[in-house]
Amino acid sequence: MANDIDVRPIVVGVDGSPASRAALNWAVVEAERRRCPVEAVLAWQEDCGMVIGAIPFGVLAAMTSHGMDEVGRRVLDDAIAELHTDVEVRAVLTADDPRHALTQASGNAVLLVVGRATAGPIRPALLGSVSRYCVRHASCPVVVLRDPAEHARAAPRPALSGAML
Repeated sequence: MANDIDVRPIVVGVDGSPASRAALNWAVVEAERRRCPVEAVLAWQEDCGMVIGAIPFGVLAAMTSHGMDEVGRRVLDDAIAELHTDVEVRAVLTADDPRHALTQASGNAVLLVVGRATAGPIRPALLGSVSRYCVRHASCPVVVLRDPAEHARAAPRPALSGAML
């Protein structure tokens, strides 16, 4: 049996969204079962303002490399701090396109876990879907979890009994 250092990690994309937090929680539970570490990856692009449109100056000022690193580190630290586990969770922060960072990390992973954003039809058309890209290009199996709020909205409603409307 290989020791823990030889075990490939479960890689999970983290961005602070409810879907990514659900993905991180799911990945940790799976890592407990598999007895492997988790790599929580947060990737950001310096040119994201060019894609998402006009940005207020205060927000733009925080989008320097140092500012983005600081915000990204805080998002990762907060997400990891919420976990209650003995699993080793490594924070990985990178200035790269999230699609490329996650598929690159999948090359050494036993599993890649991502959350599916619920931004509506416009944003995925402009940015491309990270989860869709990962499913197509990852080097390992991929688990895609949707936003918990979307899951609750999609739950079947109980049928009315004995009433005809």
